[in-house]
Amino acid sequence: MTLREDAQYIIKESIQKVLPDEAVSRALAGREFGSGRLFVVAAGKAAWQMAKTAADILQDKITAGVCVTKYEHVKGQIQHIECFEAGHPVPDENSFIGTQAAIDLVSNLQKEDTVIFLLSGGGSALFEKPLIAGEELSDITRQLLASGADITEMNTIRKRLSAVKGGRFAKLCEPAKVFSIVLSDVLGDPLDMIASGPAYPDASRAEQALSIIQKYNLHLSDAALRLMEQETPKSLSNVETVITGSVRNLCSAAAEACKALGYAPVILTDCLSCEAKEAGAFLAAVAKTHQTTDQSLAFIAGGETVVHLTGTGKGGRNQELALAAGLGIAGLDGTAVFSVGSDGTDGPTDAAGGYCDDKTKELLDQKGIDIYAILQDNNAYYALQEADGLIMTGATGTNVNDVSVLLIKR
Repeated sequence: MTLREDAQYIIKESIQKVLPDEAVSRALAGREFGSGRLFVVAAGKAAWQMAKTAADILQDKITAGVCVTKYEHVKGQIQHIECFEAGHPVPDENSFIGTQAAIDLVSNLQKEDTVIFLLSGGGSALFEKPLIAGEELSDITRQLLASGADITEMNTIRKRLSAVKGGRFAKLCEPAKVFSIVLSDVLGDPLDMIASGPAYPDASRAEQALSIIQKYNLHLSDAALRLMEQETPKSLSNVETVITGSVRNLCSAAAEACKALGYAPVILTDCLSCEAKEAGAFLAAVAKTHQTTDQSLAFIAGGETVVHLTGTGKGGRNQELALAAGLGIAGLDGTAVFSVGSDGTDGPTDAAGGYCDDKTKELLDQKGIDIYAILQDNNAYYALQEADGLIMTGATGTNVNDVSVLLIKR
């Protein structure tokens, strides 16, 4: 197998191991929900897959349900559950419509009722009922994305602008019980930050939100600033939560796949959090250190990098990471770096990530494409397309951060 074929195998096997089907099945196995009505609300990039699994298990026990997921992520109708597709990473009108349907569903519940809340990454944009005009919410989200704010900082702001985030959705379900099954896309699995914690007490404070606004020089209306000063729910008595998967599982799955191909795997971290270009340069540096090895090695890093926009090109954090690594591994025989988003999408593109090997820079040089200039313009998609380095998976049905892998094949 070639390095590229190895990469494709590792990606396929890794994602397969973190699909939510088995995890949701495990969370629901043997669980009884009493004599009351049973409702399902699913939100996030993996919402359809999670809702479909719950519906297959519970069948006619479900009274009704709502699923809100990303465009092109609904793979068919689900019995008893109404599905909505909406905007991500910026919420749109369909986000608000789908979320309002969920709010209507859980209005006027009884103490004997139960809401199964299936939550996955992307819920911050997809599951939204804004307390300000939708146009301003979209603008604030774009400001946060462009600033390079990390997911925790973004959610600290967004939950204060929402009627459902920061534990507020669980409050809307009262007095009914909420059984929350979570697929984590936030490093360290902080439940109040995953999709902005609609069914978990909020640990962030108003002063933190205000400091983030100042840090990134965000522009908010007076009404939005007043919301920043209001505290979110700090305790909830009607919620039970189970985490079903995270980037740690993704890294372990990648390591197993690498081992099956004859690589000795090393998990460097499952908490990668830095500039995408810096992460790529770091993996290239690791490659240089181990060039004299006589055995095949795989170095794995899971997490979520950020991109500070300096240009107007097309790409995503995983594509930018891989292309930056391509500079450093140029000419290092039998070396490749790939990085992929487990949900199958990287930034606002149709690619899941990017792949570069020891020949990528030479190939782009021959085509007159300067990687330095491409990175400055955040235009990794174009360069990788020209080098056959785009990784395409389509929507995967899961979302547990990203995995980046350095392969040294001997």
